Amino acid sequence: MGDLGIDTEVRGRDGRYTAELTRDWEIWGPNGGYIAAIALRAAGAHSRFDRPVTLVGHFLGVADFTTVDIEVKTLREAKRAESIHVSMTQHGQAIFDAMVWAVGDVSGFEHDVTEMPDVPAPDALPSNEERLAAAGGRQSFKFWENFDQRSPMWIDDWENRPTREPEFSQWFRYLPRSTFDDPWLDACRSLILLDTIGWPAASQLHPRVGFIAPSIDLSVAFHRSMPDEPWLFAQATSPSANGGLVACESRVWARSGELLAVGASQLLCRPAPTP
Repeated sequence: MGDLGIDTEVRGRDGRYTAELTRDWEIWGPNGGYIAAIALRAAGAHSRFDRPVTLVGHFLGVADFTTVDIEVKTLREAKRAESIHVSMTQHGQAIFDAMVWAVGDVSGFEHDVTEMPDVPAPDALPSNEERLAAAGGRQSFKFWENFDQRSPMWIDDWENRPTREPEFSQWFRYLPRSTFDDPWLDACRSLILLDTIGWPAASQLHPRVGFIAPSIDLSVAFHRSMPDEPWLFAQATSPSANGGLVACESRVWARSGELLAVGASQLLCRPAPTP
């Protein structure tokens, strides 16, 4: 397994950084949320503010598991907010571009009218690893080994699952470290989940269609930070798919029920590689 703090670390200064991609976050290549998390940390290394609030990104290429180069520049800086552009390349090829807003001390309206789904607490559920071991199975990608996962909607035979509504939800706890004091790194916990769980949601409605669907874009709003809470509940739906494109909407809550972040992404269908 990987370590979120170590594996998303960026090195450099003055708007130019590098990072090393590791296979511990592999799923059809480097996981898109993992790529976005590295970009977010580069924005955090560049910004004078300590609160990320939005990320909007385009996935432009598939990276190899080696060094990426990151260029960060401020587009607009005010007393309490900063707009940042992040460009990630590898071997001269564009990999990911993002726009990030960060803010300082601001105050205003306070409300949260969302309601987390009524599901058993993670401590009341067996881990997915335990369920897979009991069935003689294993995780399909190294990416999933980075989490303790607890599913309230477990499917014993994923490959032969029945058609269900395009919705997916699950508890996640990062391994081996689950919480982080750095607010930019804490936001990465939600960011990776928001990018990743749209495809499992869409796949519920299409159990035996031979496609993969990597993200081509991702938009995330970070609402709250709860860095002391190890468990995150992530839920995604896929309200529409058409013409090879799959729309996904996702949310992440803390165990206490507060909404931490919301995301939207568009996935591009491609034929599944031959096993």
